[in-house]
Amino acid sequence: MNEPVDEARVTLTAAPADLLVARIAELLEREYGITETELLQVDYRLAALLPLSGGDEVTSPGHPAWRCFDHETPVYADGTGYLPVNMRGERRGVLRVAPLDDDGLLADLLEIATSLAHELTAVDPGTDVYRVARRSRRLTLAAEVQWELLPGRSRTRPSFSLAGQLEPAYAVRGDSFDWSDDGERVWTATINGMGEGVAASMLSMLATCALRNARRAGIPLADQATLADQAVYDMHRGEQHLSTLLLELDLRTGLLTAVDAGSPRLVLLRAGEVTVQALEAQFPLGMFEGTNYHEQYIQLQRGDRLFMISDGVIDATGRSTRYGETALDRMLRRTGPMTPLDAVRSLLGDLRAFVAGDLTDDAVVVCLDWTGPQP
Repeated sequence: MNEPVDEARVTLTAAPADLLVARIAELLEREYGITETELLQVDYRLAALLPLSGGDEVTSPGHPAWRCFDHETPVYADGTGYLPVNMRGERRGVLRVAPLDDDGLLADLLEIATSLAHELTAVDPGTDVYRVARRSRRLTLAAEVQWELLPGRSRTRPSFSLAGQLEPAYAVRGDSFDWSDDGERVWTATINGMGEGVAASMLSMLATCALRNARRAGIPLADQATLADQAVYDMHRGEQHLSTLLLELDLRTGLLTAVDAGSPRLVLLRAGEVTVQALEAQFPLGMFEGTNYHEQYIQLQRGDRLFMISDGVIDATGRSTRYGETALDRMLRRTGPMTPLDAVRSLLGDLRAFVAGDLTDDAVVVCLDWTGPQP
């Protein structure tokens, strides 16, 4: 039994929500002589690591904290330890500890950092302390609504890995995504909402909640789309609608079920080759009364990667040209060795560099890897 690690778990469970890091710092000083403990949280844009206590953000890709975050592994540099604060694939940030004279302690400290990640996730809905600290600037009201809706930003299980991101992160309006899994299947919804400001975010919220309600009733994917379509139409009578791509993946067989409701595109990366999946475009949710949707099927192979991409990516405009299919194809090929979160982050980073700043239109990217059936 590792007493400091077990004590850390007890300490975190008993600590007030706003004092998790402070209580862990006290334990680390007592047990290991560590006098500096800092939580660096990744910001909404996935571009900066922000200290919980304030101070300078970390943005340099070569910094040990970023190496720790990117590779999801402890890093020891110049008497300082950097531990990934991860929970079930959700990367929250990095725990920085110093002085650390022995890198042999990294294994114990990694367990403590993982326990911290679990407890941060547990307390997050009930306190603003950690959400406020991971913002490099204020969110718009519409963006606040969208981020509150998300199931997370990344998810990992032995049979799949999943990640998604919204841009412009601090001012997104109508684009969003959702997912869920039950161990045998994983569902995703990628939403390309219409409109501006809070009206767009409220439309996406209605669709997301309607889809969740239908999914949790255990009905087939096409019926989920039908019920969500009815909810949006009843509210807006066809004056507002939104494009949605619904997917259900059987984790045992790799059979993918899809409903394309005027949706973001579905792109397959297989053995280094990129192909846009030809789906039958059906009406967006809420456009007409009484729309019936039907399902299509795609058989995945072990190691396949799927991207769900809204039109805000391809239609993004630089100084004189659109980002377009060619740039997208090239970038997707480059993501092959990356994790889904890094693939999403790299694609949107490349897009921001192309437009030389924030996007003027919403963009959402979701990446799903199927690694095959597991024992």
